Amino acid sequence: MSSRGSTIHEAARGFEHAPKPYEIGRPPYPTEAIERLVAELGIEDGRRVLDLAAGTGKLTRLLVPTGAFIVAVEPVEAMRAALTKSLAEVEALAGTAEAIPLPDGSVDAVTVGQAFHWFDGDAALAEIHRVLRPGGRLGLIWNVKDESVDWIEKLGGIMEAYRGAAPRVASGAWKDAFDRTRLFTPLQRARFSFVHEADFAAVVARVTSVSFIAALPPAEFARVVDQVRRLLATHPETKGRSTFELPYRTGVYWCTKA
Repeated sequence: MSSRGSTIHEAARGFEHAPKPYEIGRPPYPTEAIERLVAELGIEDGRRVLDLAAGTGKLTRLLVPTGAFIVAVEPVEAMRAALTKSLAEVEALAGTAEAIPLPDGSVDAVTVGQAFHWFDGDAALAEIHRVLRPGGRLGLIWNVKDESVDWIEKLGGIMEAYRGAAPRVASGAWKDAFDRTRLFTPLQRARFSFVHEADFAAVVARVTSVSFIAALPPAEFARVVDQVRRLLATHPETKGRSTFELPYRTGVYWCTKA
């Protein structure tokens, strides 16, 4: 197995344990960002949309009110089960970005939340191109912690110590496939910022929802939780607080099938 394949396998193993922390700890997407994504992709009543690597449905549930028919594809069974439980009206299928279980030209738009950096970019773009109808659009969205805030940077440091070879969206390496492809028009981008207010349990869940943290052995996992607890109890920006403000930057990207 390649190192990338091994990394993705580890991610899947971690996410099997992470549906509940993912739901608790991961922030919602800001309304303005979703409105922009929906507008740029032309998502509306009567459209058929694929939410790829849908996880527990954090993005999926925000697309449902558009009236579009949403198909969610998610490889991790536990995440897919959580999505199905909360979004019974959404068709949820097992599959990956590199092997999408849909016919050619069957969707008007594809969305990807918090996930494209995990994909084999070239293979994923070929598959997304295949399932999109002529003129169909692809949209990507990420919430990324704003580490210009000191305690957030330190929180990130706790996680980064365990990253290993896992990809990081902030590296920008995921964009390389878009630079190489002729299957899509150049990416366009919009940026937003917001603050997510969370209690102690939600901050811990934000950390433990990360796949490579969720996959740790129990003793090491407990040490990570303890590090988060100590940070919140001692840092000047968080000491004595019962709720915490986590600043995020949201990037929305879109392109059109060529």
